[in-house]
Amino acid sequence: MRLKNKLLYMACFVGLPPIILMALSIFTIDYFDIKFQMISLVVLTALIMVVTTIVFVRNFYKFIINPIRKLDDAMDKVAEGNLDFTLHSEGDDEISILINNFDDMRKRLKESSEEKIKYDNENRELISNISHDLKTPITSIKGYVEGIMDGVADTPDKMDRYIRTIYNKANEMDRLINELTLYSKIDTNRIPYNFHRINIADFFEDCVEEMGFDLEQKNIKLSYENHVDKSTRIIADPEQLKRVISNITGNSIKYMDKPEGNISIKILDNNESVQIDIEDDGKGISPKDIPNIFDRFYRTDTSRNSLQGGSGIGLSIVKKIIEDHGGYIWATGQEGIGTTIHFVLRKYQEADLNEQNTNN
Repeated sequence: MRLKNKLLYMACFVGLPPIILMALSIFTIDYFDIKFQMISLVVLTALIMVVTTIVFVRNFYKFIINPIRKLDDAMDKVAEGNLDFTLHSEGDDEISILINNFDDMRKRLKESSEEKIKYDNENRELISNISHDLKTPITSIKGYVEGIMDGVADTPDKMDRYIRTIYNKANEMDRLINELTLYSKIDTNRIPYNFHRINIADFFEDCVEEMGFDLEQKNIKLSYENHVDKSTRIIADPEQLKRVISNITGNSIKYMDKPEGNISIKILDNNESVQIDIEDDGKGISPKDIPNIFDRFYRTDTSRNSLQGGSGIGLSIVKKIIEDHGGYIWATGQEGIGTTIHFVLRKYQEADLNEQNTNN
């Protein structure tokens, strides 16, 4: 009921009884005892006025004053930064609608505040992770440069080893900084994509060749199997897809818990799509962790050290890139046996489109 109607009904409740009473008295008046009846009428009217006024004031407080007080108290809580309360009013009058709208605003403010707190915490954690992981290569670079300056690298072989180590550590720093840059672009949905039609077999053969030497240096054997037609193509950004492969294999290397490990890449044919499986025989993953490994900053091992560092966003970047390519990704694994990352990308259907155009 609208507030205007409520006030109108309360006013009628106050004003109508005395009027009705006076009208009745006119028709029932006894002219021989008019003085007594007038006194009785005045007393009765006064009593009715008192009762109706009390009822009016009570309803006025119930429907108007109390809701306004509740709203005022809620505003004070919001001003103090307290959003952990609920405000609700039954009814469809203007004040009830105002109260419910205010509570909707409070909920949105609370959600926004929680998202901001989460975002700020994630940024702090990212900066802490990156800072922690930059210290290791920087310390190594300083140590090897000092060794060269002090003449420790006094043979060509030792000098070559020192320079290669410095180069590798610089690349590691570059990778961490690139991840930080890409993270900021993910948050604003501004990842730069440059899509092309690429041959899936040629692309992965090149990737395997590039990664093979680096993995061999880490005592990890890389195997590759292609079970799709050699002419199969997909629409993808080669640079970002390489980032996907690099991040997944980098994660496998990070959690490899044996002196000699194995990583395999398999390309499977799924009719209208291709499935890529990247499998390792590292320490594996527990079933409770599998649904969460693509979340930002999620770690199966919460302890940080120089061997298992990282920004904590590698797999979340992978998931974002695959989904932006119209694909999907998931993981399987078992503790002590290894982990497999699977992702699916649609094939480029140029041949089918040409056939349809010919038929038409």
